[in-house]
Amino acid sequence: MDISVIVPLYNEAESLPELHAWIKRVMDANGFSYEVIYVNDGSTDTSWQVIEQLAHEHKEAKGIRFRRNYGKSPALYCGFHRAVGDVVITMDADLQDSPDEIPELRRMVVEDGYDLVSGYKQKRYDPMSKTIPTKLFNATARCVSGIHNLHDFNCGLKAYRRDVVKNIEVYGEMHRYIPYLAKNAGFTRIGEKVVHHQARKYGKTKFGLDRFVNGYLDLLTLWFLSRFGKQPMHVFGLWGSVMFMLGLAATIAVGAMKLYAMASGHAYRLVTDSPYFFIALTMMLLGTQLFVAGFLGELISRNSQLRNDYQIAEEI
Repeated sequence: MDISVIVPLYNEAESLPELHAWIKRVMDANGFSYEVIYVNDGSTDTSWQVIEQLAHEHKEAKGIRFRRNYGKSPALYCGFHRAVGDVVITMDADLQDSPDEIPELRRMVVEDGYDLVSGYKQKRYDPMSKTIPTKLFNATARCVSGIHNLHDFNCGLKAYRRDVVKNIEVYGEMHRYIPYLAKNAGFTRIGEKVVHHQARKYGKTKFGLDRFVNGYLDLLTLWFLSRFGKQPMHVFGLWGSVMFMLGLAATIAVGAMKLYAMASGHAYRLVTDSPYFFIALTMMLLGTQLFVAGFLGELISRNSQLRNDYQIAEEI
């Protein structure tokens, strides 16, 4: 099969028939063999009924229905697991991503040899309250990830070589950093294509400003895991040892000064009367805790068996 299109959605019943007709028109015009996998992320409207109707009328339409709302990353994870196309395309269901971009995205993967091609919505139809934080977020993501040629990490319209989606784990809210996940998995040929961005036609956005705060926290987590996830002792043990040794040296210095004062007959005071003693003691305690944290991190696997265990109510 040439292409698998994965469409995660939440309460997008109005846009689905128009979106599927658009995808079908583009695919038929180019002679692609394809499937469209709709992942219904616990919608409370009639989205699933629309997907069932599409599946009844079109053999290429398939669906996955979650029992409750898990988020975009779990939806993509399950869609990636089911996809069989040589090229996998992801796009949002709100008609802001144009299916007309699919042929060129596929060509860049198949002919130009990219592992992943991310869309870049250079001209956006979003309010300033969304575009300015997005620019700051993407600048930070470029700096941390080292992928300097991407301007829009969070664009929903992306194309992947099938090997990429089968070898990365998208969980939590890590869909924002799929290019970074791909890079860490060894897929370094990452490109970008300027894509058309359309104004939302139906409904309203499902994401609030809190996604930017969560995005920075996830980026910090991903950076740490990529650097020290397999060997947490390298960071916790290092800084724990440094703090412990500094604290120990300071404690010895405080004790030596008292012994010197006692031996020379000078007036002296208890070491507990000196604030430096407590600072040194605190550093030793913190150093010990960091060292133990690193040791425990080495013993505990960060990959929970239930990390991507989502309750799927139905598949078609």
